[in-house]
Amino acid sequence: MTSVLRFDDVSLHRGTTQILSHVSWAVEEGQHWVLLGPNGAGKTTISRIASARLFPSSGEVEILGERLGRVDVGDLRPRIGLASTALAARVGPAETGLSVVLSASYGKIGVWREEYDDFDVERARALLSALGAAHLADRAWASLSSGERKRIELARALMPDPELLVLDEPAAGLDLAGREQLLAALSEILSAAGAPSMLLVTHHLEEIPVGFTHAMALRHGTAMAQGPLEDVMTNDVVTATFGLPLEIARDRGRYAARGA
Repeated sequence: MTSVLRFDDVSLHRGTTQILSHVSWAVEEGQHWVLLGPNGAGKTTISRIASARLFPSSGEVEILGERLGRVDVGDLRPRIGLASTALAARVGPAETGLSVVLSASYGKIGVWREEYDDFDVERARALLSALGAAHLADRAWASLSSGERKRIELARALMPDPELLVLDEPAAGLDLAGREQLLAALSEILSAAGAPSMLLVTHHLEEIPVGFTHAMALRHGTAMAQGPLEDVMTNDVVTATFGLPLEIARDRGRYAARGA
C-alpha cells in the first residue's frame, strides 16, 4: 500500500513542555483514521503537523510522498483538505459561504484578488449543494449558525479535491441534530468511490462516523494504541486513554462510552 502520511519518531515541545513524545505512525491509501483522546492529549498538534501547518521538534514527517522541511508547504497544502476551529476563526465576518469555499482553491481564506474560473465556482456551489448548504452561498459568515458554518467548512475542505482530508473536531459545538447531519454527510463522503484518506480528531466516541477504519488513542502526547478501529475501541484501551473506567458499546457501526 502507498503511505499517505508517515510519522517516524516525531516529538514536539514548547519550552519545557513535551506536547508529543516519539510518535511513529503511518496512514495508508484508503484508510480513514480517528485520533482519540482527552483534551491536551496532542490530537490537534498531530492534525496540524499532518496538514503541514506545524513542524515537529524532532523526527521525520512525510505527507503525500513529500518530506516536511524539504518541500514548499505552499505547494503541499492545497493537496490537503483541512477543517478546524482555528482555521474557521480566521474567516472575515463579511465573507460569504461561497467565497469561503472557493478560496480553498488557492489555500487561502476568503476571496481577495485571485482569479477563479467558472469550473471553480460551479464546483464550490456543487459541494455546498451536496452538503445541504446551497442556500448559504450568499450569506455572510457572521450571520451563520455553528451548524451552518460546519457544513461550509467541510465543503471548503473538499474544494481542492484533496488527497488527504484532516478534520479537527468537526462536530464540536453542534446540537444533536446538527451533529447527526454532519456525521451522515461524512459517512456518505467515505462511501464514495475515490474518497480521500481521512484523519478525524475527536474526544467523543459518539462523533465517529460509520466508515472509519483505524484509530490512534493518545494520552499526554503518547500513542497508547493504534490500529484497526475495533482493536482500539476496547474497554481497556479507552479506559487507559481517558484515565477513567469506561465501557464501550457498538451499535450499527457507531460507538458510545459510559462510566463502568
